[in-house]
Amino acid sequence: MVTTDKKIVSAKSAKTAAPAVVRAKVTPAPVAPATMAKVALKRSAKPIAKPIAMPKTEKPSKVKKPKLVRDSFTIPKAEYTVLDDLKQRAGKLAHAVKKSELLRAGIKALAAMPDGAFLAALKAVPAIKTGRPNKD
Repeated sequence: MVTTDKKIVSAKSAKTAAPAVVRAKVTPAPVAPATMAKVALKRSAKPIAKPIAMPKTEKPSKVKKPKLVRDSFTIPKAEYTVLDDLKQRAGKLAHAVKKSELLRAGIKALAAMPDGAFLAALKAVPAIKTGRPNKD
């Protein structure tokens, strides 16, 4: 065996190409007894508590958005201007609204009508030719 000043190194490791690493013993610095008492007090002051397992809450299921349908239709100019008038009327009531919202509100109003009033509303609307209008 080969000896070094701090550590005994075996003959087997001494034969290797790399030199042996010498590790010195590290002794802790002297600590005052008052400091040791404070450290012990801090360590013992903390109560050892087991972590509380929180009950698992189920994630709320995601509400699927309704699928939107894009459509085009032909409407007489007089009725189209009524949509603009209704938009302005809603704006004066501090509720900005889009044309599509107005149409959807109208559909809901028709759906809520009793059969007699619904039929009267349908008869009040004249039928128009379907398709794109001619350019005038």
